[in-house]
Amino acid sequence: MQIRDWQEILSTVVDSTHDPEGWRAIAGQRATGVGEDFYLGHPDSGVFHLKTYAKNPTELRGVGTQIARKIDDEIDPLLPRRGDDPGRFAMQQPPEDESDAEAIASQLESTLQHHADADTSSESFFQDVMDAVDSPAFGPMEYELSERPDRLETLSDTFTEAEELLNAELDELIEDDDVGRGFQ
Repeated sequence: MQIRDWQEILSTVVDSTHDPEGWRAIAGQRATGVGEDFYLGHPDSGVFHLKTYAKNPTELRGVGTQIARKIDDEIDPLLPRRGDDPGRFAMQQPPEDESDAEAIASQLESTLQHHADADTSSESFFQDVMDAVDSPAFGPMEYELSERPDRLETLSDTFTEAEELLNAELDELIEDDDVGRGFQ
């Protein structure tokens, strides 16, 4: 298992050629210590586990690894599905240049106008907006800001080795940054 910077994991997801709307995610507070746990999965890309914390209000740091090469029958029910009525997430890359930004803005404006004039579902609207901005990954997400979802706990219990290794790496980053000390 190769532990990498969390940004490298997200780059792997963004650079993936798999169906962008096939991604599913679950996140919440870490079981111990500061920060959050984040699982991101796709049937063709596998499952990734990230642990992050806010070093300060403008800098997020963390680590991650791939914990499964595919979503099997054991993992599948632990990741939210569209029909579960969860929240949504999306990943985005910045436009390459001004011309690209203008093209994306124009496509987005057209999409918004189309949905303003039609009777559509929120799911259809979300999907069309993600297509308009060419999102490389999006889908359903269960996220609890103030607690830890049960499915998140089950994933952590399923992948205990990864959980222990990532916790150790993240705790080392937190200690190096003196984040756990608070303000005095």
